[in-house]
Amino acid sequence: MNTAFSSDVEAVDAMAASYQDLKSEIGKVIVGQEDVVKAVIISLFSNGHSLLVGVPGLAKTLLVSTIADVLDLDFKRIQFTPDLMPSDITGSEILDESRHFKFNKGPLFTNILLADEINRTPPKTQAALLEAMQERSVTVAGVKHILPKPFFVLATQNPIEQEGTYPLPEAQLDRFMFNIPLDYPSYEEELQVVKSTTSNTQYALKNMLTDTQILQYQSLVRKIPIADNVLEYAVSLATKTRPNTAKATPEVNNYISWGAGPRASQYLVLGAKCHAAIHGKYSPDKEDVQAIANYVLRHRIVRNYKAEAEGVYEEAIIQSLF
Repeated sequence: MNTAFSSDVEAVDAMAASYQDLKSEIGKVIVGQEDVVKAVIISLFSNGHSLLVGVPGLAKTLLVSTIADVLDLDFKRIQFTPDLMPSDITGSEILDESRHFKFNKGPLFTNILLADEINRTPPKTQAALLEAMQERSVTVAGVKHILPKPFFVLATQNPIEQEGTYPLPEAQLDRFMFNIPLDYPSYEEELQVVKSTTSNTQYALKNMLTDTQILQYQSLVRKIPIADNVLEYAVSLATKTRPNTAKATPEVNNYISWGAGPRASQYLVLGAKCHAAIHGKYSPDKEDVQAIANYVLRHRIVRNYKAEAEGVYEEAIIQSLF
């Protein structure tokens, strides 16, 4: 694929084609979960990180490693455990043979990092990861080390087992562009999964995109124009989630104790731009904002006791904002 485009229109067309190629290549291994695959690719092209939330056995880890396979990127996995220390992920200074300190890079120095079961590790280690996600760099012994580009964290979290876990605080959840829920496969999909995983079928995946192309797409997403009314719509969606403010809806005042911050507005706009581009549109509309709103807002609003008592979930509240 040619990486020098004569115009931004041509670049958007190429991005839409790349998305279709990625989707079909990932589909060789991952059955169903199309919305999840789409959301992960959107967050990658928008230069944001994602948190995948689902019960064990839904192929969260397989999905991430498959995406890393089809992208020509370096991939590392960290299994988070209660005894993991910050230096285990960032790296540390070691004495070499000539008695000089040398920085030994940790698994954070990669393009795609799978942070498996991020809520299993203590806050100190979570904080080291979240600092790297925010700053795209690591500071060890007073020296700043820049992480490779692109740098993309996909964290997984198991929502059912809360024994021995350290739930991520809201401020840290806010670092994730998307919170992506994974659901059980349908009966037909599960049949297909079991059929392909219990035989000796092997899939050879092709590399679809290089790091340079991904960086180009990331800067292209920011260049996509957005109409004022769509921008205002995205920002008002985020502001409506804040209880007891001018734009708050009755549902929000009733069921939410904290709303989404300004980062939500930024991610709604970036996500909508990318959602439009991968579907071959040159500018996003309100439907693009709505398509990704659930992923952006669901971990940024905090339900109150009344919502929990009445079984009102984040999705229903977000839906009521449209």
